[in-house]
Amino acid sequence: MAAPRKIRLGVSMIGMGYHLAGWRHPDASAGGNMELQHAVRVTQTAERGLLDMAFLADGVGIRFNDVPAGALSHTSKNVQFEPLTLLSALAMVTSHVGLAATASTTYNEPYHIARKFASLDHISGGRAAWNVVTSATDMEAQNFGLVGAPPKTGRYDRAAEFVEVVKGLWESWEDDAFIRDKASGLNYDPAKVHVLNHEGAHFRVKGPLNVARTPQGRPIIIQAGASDQGRELAAATADVIYAASQTIEDARAYYDDVKGRMARYGREPEHLKIMPGIMAVPGRTRQEAQDRYEVLQELVQPVAGLGALANYLGDLSAYDLDGPVPEPDPADRRDHSRGTIFLEMARRGNLTIRQLYLSIAGGNGHRMVVGTPADIADAMEEWFHGGGADGFNLLPTWLPGGLEEVVEMVIPELQRRGLYRTAYEGRTLRENLGLAWPEHPAAAARRAALAQQLGSAAQ
Repeated sequence: MAAPRKIRLGVSMIGMGYHLAGWRHPDASAGGNMELQHAVRVTQTAERGLLDMAFLADGVGIRFNDVPAGALSHTSKNVQFEPLTLLSALAMVTSHVGLAATASTTYNEPYHIARKFASLDHISGGRAAWNVVTSATDMEAQNFGLVGAPPKTGRYDRAAEFVEVVKGLWESWEDDAFIRDKASGLNYDPAKVHVLNHEGAHFRVKGPLNVARTPQGRPIIIQAGASDQGRELAAATADVIYAASQTIEDARAYYDDVKGRMARYGREPEHLKIMPGIMAVPGRTRQEAQDRYEVLQELVQPVAGLGALANYLGDLSAYDLDGPVPEPDPADRRDHSRGTIFLEMARRGNLTIRQLYLSIAGGNGHRMVVGTPADIADAMEEWFHGGGADGFNLLPTWLPGGLEEVVEMVIPELQRRGLYRTAYEGRTLRENLGLAWPEHPAAAARRAALAQQLGSAAQ
């Protein structure tokens, strides 16, 4: 009899928290985004809460537009550690929580990414995860000699081949390839190293990778695509998806759509965990929770709020802040998927520009629940049992306090309901997510051939 499903939880630990004014919270270290001990405290809190993973979103440049002028200087979304460097350090002060980071397929080469994440998997004892993204901002492009971001279609075509190459490089060595027999002088079995020799539209990569097969078989692959191309890439390659939905209807539609695509790639629905983002703000009472949230809402400056909208809806500074949200010029929209969510929020709630930026100052278009631990557990349980999620990516308002509140108040309530683990199931992220071990293709082929021989002999 299969064990009952458990809610999976990750935390987005970028910078000072997910709220636009998180760095201004009275108890926050304003420079925590460049303080190692800040990141240590956050990650150890995640492990204390038995979370599956701590996740570092990243870009190869500052991704918060300075539109209108001065917006960037009024946020903390400006500097941060390079994620693989930071996660390698955090691997030394944690033992179970997964360590996930974004790395772009647009401005990297597959060999670099395969090597870095394989190394992190070894360093952490099997806890590495790669969040696959394509880079969409002009600011990032201009750091690599380009005027603007490459066209979307080309980015996704490159990304699909990029992931294929990385996965192939991760299979360079079989699990038992390294004999390391001092007496004979044989270090590895030559029959168990596999040269990739990939030649495709975007890449020519010979291999093999100069890192052994990893403790997880291969690192976990995360994807966050909301577009049709992104959903297809996730259905083909991802182990985890970070999604964004406001309603259970939208979450269920996304869940069914992506999992419905998996069969064409020979994958079962349980091979993929869909974890929508959720900003949970708990309090012992609903009023206490709301008061905690209002502390941050009152610290949002208009110029920063407009900046948060600019990437998705363009520069709205010429409009009345207390007037309706105008229809954006498509040319001004970097992220159409998230921009559409924002517009739907504005139209559904008849929101002004000010009300809209205050509405997204926390969750940035993700679901937000402000209330008691029971309220938050109810919300998670509804989506979990209602076909909208396998788990959630926590988006703390500010760090580390926003995460500590969830760990201390919400986790016990989920455990009381039998929805969440009371101890880690294993040492690797793959084990804790309940995902199957990826048998090496060569070993699988030998096993299949042997089974066929035995079957023929028995006839």
